[in-house]
Amino acid sequence: QVQVVESGGGLVQAGGSLRLSCAASGSFFSINAMGWYRQAPGKQRELVATISDAGTTNYADSVKGRFTISRDNAKNTVYLQMNSLKPEDTAVYLCNVNWWGPTRNYFSWGQGTQVTVSQ
Repeated sequence: QVQVVESGGGLVQAGGSLRLSCAASGSFFSINAMGWYRQAPGKQRELVATISDAGTTNYADSVKGRFTISRDNAKNTVYLQMNSLKPEDTAVYLCNVNWWGPTRNYFSWGQGTQVTVSQ
């Protein structure tokens, strides 16, 4: 089993920055992709950014040029640096980890961290 814990959310004014962290721990053979998703009230969960174990990144069009995803494989941690935040970035941000067990791979989610961007 893998536990996923996010941190770093909060309240920030438009134009400000936040850095989210997500740490994976537990029993696993390896971690593959890690990613950030977000869900605003009344809306579907959407992909924000992902990063492969080799460092290949993928971003939603809405955050390109403003957000940067990175990871520290030694710490099993993924980060999301969010700059030039907008009110429409307000959401619960959730971390997803794809990991290998003995015979197959799995996906685990964290509980989420709230990001609120005020006008």
